[in-house]
Amino acid sequence: MDYRKRFVVNPGAKVKLAAIDASYKGKHLEEPDAKAEIEKYKSKMSELQYRLYAEKKHSVLIVLQALDAAGKDGTVNHVMSAMNPQGTVVTGFKAPTAEDLEHDFLWRIHPHAPAKGTVAIFNRSYYEDVLVVRVHKLAPKEVWSERYELIHDFERLLRKQNNTHIIKFFLHISKEEQLERFKQRLDDPTRNWKISENDYKERELWDEYTKAFEEVFAETSSKHAPWYIIPSNHKWFRNLAVSQIVAATMEDLGMKMPKPTVDLERIRSEYHQAADDESEKRKKKKKK
Repeated sequence: MDYRKRFVVNPGAKVKLAAIDASYKGKHLEEPDAKAEIEKYKSKMSELQYRLYAEKKHSVLIVLQALDAAGKDGTVNHVMSAMNPQGTVVTGFKAPTAEDLEHDFLWRIHPHAPAKGTVAIFNRSYYEDVLVVRVHKLAPKEVWSERYELIHDFERLLRKQNNTHIIKFFLHISKEEQLERFKQRLDDPTRNWKISENDYKERELWDEYTKAFEEVFAETSSKHAPWYIIPSNHKWFRNLAVSQIVAATMEDLGMKMPKPTVDLERIRSEYHQAADDESEKRKKKKKK
């Protein structure tokens, strides 16, 4: 199954998150059934990232957005484990600093956009400025609603000026699953550090966040920067879908290994000469 076609938000489409099954898991019943396929796509991502890094004609930006406990960190770990850290950068965007607030909302984002040949992963992103800002009424509607067009312009700029291919994922979990994951954080000492005082307060705003996300999808999913809504109640299926979509998007770039910029025959000749010289030295040493 092509998960790009299944989970993409077509430009201008109206999405109702309540109608999307967050527990969907495709043809696989359980994680062991999907393990081989997950590994296949991880291997493909690794191969394609190597080509991306070598060719240096494209860049890839992966945007992760979700409600709390949906698995942004887990997705980062999954994608990163398939890629060479030398060509991959992860940036997490938390609340803006006082300095950030003195500039336009994209000022803190642009320096982290991927250079040619690299992959950037945003754990939260510039979309916080039309989500959190809207839900918590940190700015009036006339301010945050204008940001949709500015986001379009920013994403077009990255695409046209730096050949950046943008893949945006919304990790979709149910309200019940979120509560269960909060419980796991409480019960597991190794996860206690993830607990926030705001976790349960933010749950009270679930409906407001849902409306905000639905409008974001309708306003900002485009051909060059599509949104994908990934059912994420099952972490293993989330990883399967994300890795397939990332691998397929990168494969479509038609990347090729660059041709050598040096005279290989001359270097081969020098190598063989050096090897012969070393061999002669070893023979003379033995005779002595």
